[in-house]
Amino acid sequence: MADIIIRTATKEDVNLINKLANKIWPVTYSAILSEEQLQYMMNLIYSESSLQKQFDEGHNFLIAEKDNNSVAFADYSLLKDNIYKLHKIYVLPNQQGKGIGKILIDYVINVVEKNKGIALVLNVNRNNKAKQVYEHLGFKIISEEDIDIGNGFFMNDYIMEKKI
Repeated sequence: MADIIIRTATKEDVNLINKLANKIWPVTYSAILSEEQLQYMMNLIYSESSLQKQFDEGHNFLIAEKDNNSVAFADYSLLKDNIYKLHKIYVLPNQQGKGIGKILIDYVINVVEKNKGIALVLNVNRNNKAKQVYEHLGFKIISEEDIDIGNGFFMNDYIMEKKI
């Protein structure tokens, strides 16, 4: 596999993150979410104004590059009491299964360790096949959560945790 470079994203990358999300989300969620909910969530989470706000709120975005092309992104932050949250991790469909997601997660875990974090948590849709990937990487389901995101839509998630 070609070398993967992980870099910290800046607010100047908002458009790039938006474009990556628009390439990844429809493929990832079309079998799980209605088209209406998918579009609603894209606007809610990945509009440029929403991404700018997430940066302002302390989210740390990462971009994975392969052969000078951006192929994935992740977003994490300190949640509370030395527990960090992986808010997002998405890899272009044609790059999935090549270890890029694991490289991003390992990068975040390294940051958590350096900052004396004790756990990394994430939410995953209960029907998302990524759940098995997270379990393979040592995450355990600790609870379920149904999040009202407005407009009559819910995110039906597992909360998963990896102790550090």
